[in-house]
Amino acid sequence: MNEARLASIIVAPHVSEKASRVAENDRQICLRVRPDADKGEIAQAVERLFEVEVASVTTLNQPGKSRGMGRIRGRRAGWKKAYVTLKPGHDIDFAGPE
Repeated sequence: MNEARLASIIVAPHVSEKASRVAENDRQICLRVRPDADKGEIAQAVERLFEVEVASVTTLNQPGKSRGMGRIRGRRAGWKKAYVTLKPGHDIDFAGPE
């Protein structure tokens, strides 16, 4: 796999109440990823970038929301989200050392 492609697959960590809950309870991390990335590429990217072992990857496409201001209607862009389950003994700390 191309190293430049793997480095660009993960866009950002996704922070929400549900993402925090699954991180604590199920050893899962929630990430925003490229819309054209598949589960295998996401697993490889996480393993190489964070030096952890991945047990499974679940993906979903988050559709964009319709928004409007007065008569002007628009639409936010959709994006892809991945829930990555880590093997026991592995963890990713986005906050870093405190």
